Amino acid sequence: MNVFQSLSLVHTQAVMKLKSQANMLVLSYLWWVLEPLLYVLLFYFVFKYVLYRGGEDFFIFLVVGKIPFLWFSKSVTSGANSIVENKGLLLQRVIPKYIFPLINCQECVYKQLISFAVMFIALLYSGYHISAGWWQLLPLVIANYILICGVALFFSVFVTAAPDFRMAIQLFMMGLMFTSGIFWDVNLIQDESIKELLLIVNPMAALIDGYRQVLMYNGIFETQYLVSVLAWGLSAGVMGLLALNYFSNQLTRKLLS
Repeated sequence: MNVFQSLSLVHTQAVMKLKSQANMLVLSYLWWVLEPLLYVLLFYFVFKYVLYRGGEDFFIFLVVGKIPFLWFSKSVTSGANSIVENKGLLLQRVIPKYIFPLINCQECVYKQLISFAVMFIALLYSGYHISAGWWQLLPLVIANYILICGVALFFSVFVTAAPDFRMAIQLFMMGLMFTSGIFWDVNLIQDESIKELLLIVNPMAALIDGYRQVLMYNGIFETQYLVSVLAWGLSAGVMGLLALNYFSNQLTRKLLS
């Protein structure tokens, strides 16, 4: 299977999964709008009115932080579980295992388009304006997508080998959620060396700060952090692809057991 066939298969299967899921839900495609809003509203209520945290623009602050993180967490979790979920198909036909994480990641991309639309509407409704600097969203989104696919491929190896790893992914996502600056501003870290280390070691913290710099503060997303995000994504993706290829037979036997 060449690259173009793989891309075509990924797109076709992702669209089919979207239609299938929408047909199973009463509210259908409306859930793709409601889900990110409900997540943001829940955290906004807790932090604003229960913990008395956040400033004047805290709602938008949460929207711009939580929606990209939801994209990452849901895509990676779905992609990591995809091979195990499709073991019946794998045992019937010879299909490269890397296809399944990519299908699930691509499915989440189409859902994320609506989530981003919700985010832009919230920004415009709150008084923010489209600026020339918004072109930086393109490399940010591309880097975000590469990171998602890379981590999903890498984690899918472990989930296929040991399904218990799903619990580790849940703990990983929870830790990442509280250390990525969704509920607090990484720029408030007074020690510059610690702040820089966090933005390099935690690619989601760098991406979330980048989205906020571009959309809320008309700032510039620093290139070094974009390179760091790409390095994390590409490294994880390459290791995942190599592992899926090298341990393909062992993983298939694991699926049979």
